[in-house]
Amino acid sequence: MSTTPEYLRPVRLPRRSRQGVVMGMDGWQIAFLTAAALVVLIFVNRFGPLGLLYGAPLYLLFGITALTSIHGVSTPRMAGLWLMKQVRHTAGATTHTFRPEQPRLTGTLNLPGTRASIQLWDSNGTAAAYNPHDRSVSVIAELEVQGFLMHDLPERFDLAEQFDRVLGPFTQRPGVKRVTLQERTLPTTIRAAREHYETVRRVRDLNPESPVARNYQDVMDHAERFEVAHRNYLVLTLDLVILGSQLKALGGGKDAIVALAQIEAGNLADALTAAKIKVRRWLSPREVAALGRLAFDPEFAATVQNRPDTLAGVDPVAIGPMYLDEPKGRNGIVATDSAVHTTMWVHEWPRSDSPVGFLAPVVFARHPHTGEAITHIFSIVLTPVPVSKALKRIRDEKKVWRGNEKLRAKRGADGSAADAADWKALEQQEQELANGHGEFQYGAYLTVTAPDEERLDQAIAGMRNALSRAGMEAQILYCQQAEALMVNAIPVGLGMK
Repeated sequence: MSTTPEYLRPVRLPRRSRQGVVMGMDGWQIAFLTAAALVVLIFVNRFGPLGLLYGAPLYLLFGITALTSIHGVSTPRMAGLWLMKQVRHTAGATTHTFRPEQPRLTGTLNLPGTRASIQLWDSNGTAAAYNPHDRSVSVIAELEVQGFLMHDLPERFDLAEQFDRVLGPFTQRPGVKRVTLQERTLPTTIRAAREHYETVRRVRDLNPESPVARNYQDVMDHAERFEVAHRNYLVLTLDLVILGSQLKALGGGKDAIVALAQIEAGNLADALTAAKIKVRRWLSPREVAALGRLAFDPEFAATVQNRPDTLAGVDPVAIGPMYLDEPKGRNGIVATDSAVHTTMWVHEWPRSDSPVGFLAPVVFARHPHTGEAITHIFSIVLTPVPVSKALKRIRDEKKVWRGNEKLRAKRGADGSAADAADWKALEQQEQELANGHGEFQYGAYLTVTAPDEERLDQAIAGMRNALSRAGMEAQILYCQQAEALMVNAIPVGLGMK
């Protein structure tokens, strides 16, 4: 009897429930239906049967709005987001311009909104990003994962399994607020190739004006625009409220937070090393600022990347955009210094079984017309869920599922295959928790960047093709583009609720 090798077994991702609060509707829709029912009740009590006619414009408006959707989002929720954006436009909060000589509070960064109060502290060359609003601190590691897709299937499976052993314990220990995995693809330079060429030319005393030398120089110049860098990061965010006792033991205050961040960075590095994943470096404040600077101003990339090691990175004062604008009437984009961006939320993961490395089409996505690599940032935000809360969530969702089944039975409607899949997914998740596995609440965000809106549309089309090949679907975060860009561009463990 033959058995399937473990590494040939496909990856199975948990299914996202579609049951909603009741009958697949979210809280916003339930509120509008309730409002429609109240309008009917008030008008009938006041005018009798004619109240159904008098109140029709109101209750039909509420009812139709509750049962429709825009861009895959319920109409009431989308209307709320749109109204909030109009309020921000009126208040001038959709445009952010940096004023270099304007007085600023010590410790604040050039970031729009409340994120300006995030502080970057240096701990022996490692950045500790402190967020005073949710009392958290984050450390950022750049991972060495080159050649993953070039490995054989057994090696890929082994690496994925080892990495799972790193993430799994985060659900078992208190104090881990969030884990963010991020992949960045951006244009880069061929500085190393040019330096090597210059060295060889000097050693061999080649004539730089010879036809061979000029031809090689032309090849490098033409190859420059196709050169891209793929970088992978892991951001560990700690909850300082839960870890308050440890902070007291370390003496309290800023020094204790920095010491705790350094301790946790060392523990994470040890776990990653044991899992055969190399930490290339822990990012310093200047290197964290450089990631933000390059996201907002891609044309600045060559300047930053060609700096010598002693001047690597960017001063944190320049971490944010010099200019940021959410255009009125364009709810799906945000413009910064030298680029326009669209951020999407990945709402659908592969429904069928997928192999290890199924994200490869997204990582290596290309423009459909030019064939150039698409500049993008892909983040997976993982929030650990304690086992007790995970089991309670499953019990609550089972109650909702049974309630929906009873309502469908009363209406004489049969359940769909999607409903059956939701129940099966809940049973599978409960069994995995009983077997000792942890649970993460997860969200994935994909920011696509281009120099102008025309090329941005092409890039989004190419990225959607890549997502479809990976078995995924993404939805543009309309009326929320500035906030979504901040989550992806600044790697300090932010998230969206």
